[in-house]
Amino acid sequence: MIPPAALAMTAPAPRGAISLHRISRIFAGGIPAVDRINLDINPGEFFTLLGPSGCGKTTLLRMIAGFETPDEGRLLISGREMQDVPPHKRAVNTVFQSYALFPHLNVEQNIGFGLRMQGVKNPERKRRVDTIMELMQISPFAKRGAAQLSGGQRQRVALARALVNEPEVVLLDEPLSALDAKLRNELQIELLRMQKHLGMTFIFVTHDQHEALVMSDRIGVMSKGRIQQVGAVLDVYEKPKNVFVAEFLGLSNILVLTPTGARTAQTPLGELRVDEELNGHKLAMIRPEKIWIYNDTAAPQGRPNTFMGTVHEAIYMGASTQYRIDLGNNQFVSAYDTNNQAAERSWRPGEKVTVELKPENIMLIEP
Repeated sequence: MIPPAALAMTAPAPRGAISLHRISRIFAGGIPAVDRINLDINPGEFFTLLGPSGCGKTTLLRMIAGFETPDEGRLLISGREMQDVPPHKRAVNTVFQSYALFPHLNVEQNIGFGLRMQGVKNPERKRRVDTIMELMQISPFAKRGAAQLSGGQRQRVALARALVNEPEVVLLDEPLSALDAKLRNELQIELLRMQKHLGMTFIFVTHDQHEALVMSDRIGVMSKGRIQQVGAVLDVYEKPKNVFVAEFLGLSNILVLTPTGARTAQTPLGELRVDEELNGHKLAMIRPEKIWIYNDTAAPQGRPNTFMGTVHEAIYMGASTQYRIDLGNNQFVSAYDTNNQAAERSWRPGEKVTVELKPENIMLIEP
């Protein structure tokens, strides 16, 4: 009888699952663009690689697509080894930032091009093209040439062309970065809705933390060729592993700790109490929106982690106002206050306030 463990090892991976084992890519001069990355992406997941320019995220995407060859490691798609599989034989389609539409073909011809190359005959090809155009809401301009389309329409056509072949995995290399803010926000929601409808595995590359938070099931934050943290959106944002993740995934206040007890520490702001045992941690983080601001009459009495300060700067941002508050001794914290009333009360530069850093909102992090 075959042991259960052996059966588990030989069972085929689900369609669209991706596994990377110690994947590396070394560029000229011995510079590691991707450095021994281990990563598993679940089938049907919207996974985002997030990081600054030059961190290796696009190189990693290109290795999954087959456009770059790893110098080390194993890459599996749906349980199949991909080392010797050329790009056109992988069940993967890529959407680039440039869209790369054929200028001499109209919309439906652009979308159906890949199916025609695969030998898919009419009426099956027409049925699949019509279906994806309907889903992408581009049927009304099926006969238009690429030059007659707006940026958002071109993006939809590029996505439709990638999806019509029904790939196991769709790779998206910053496809929304060239669009204006309003259209970009609309397409973020549309792309997420479409991915959930189709159930395909999407791997999205971006340097935009807002985009990553809005669209992803999970995020992998990259820096210098390595993944710093992988997790669900809420976990990575609320509980960053280190300073890089905390600062790249949003504004944060980093506090240097000198432990004075199991859950207390001295900081440049004063004594600070935290909710978990310090266990040698020397740094903590709190997001600006988790800091409470009070005027003199409403300031809490007798609670820990309350500090008096002066509003140094107030930046109105529509839905919220961002404050930079001087707590003395050249120590500042950033805080957000939501503008949730018609006649919103705001603090002006020079006003005295009290800020509260509630212990449950302070996260211990690594350097």
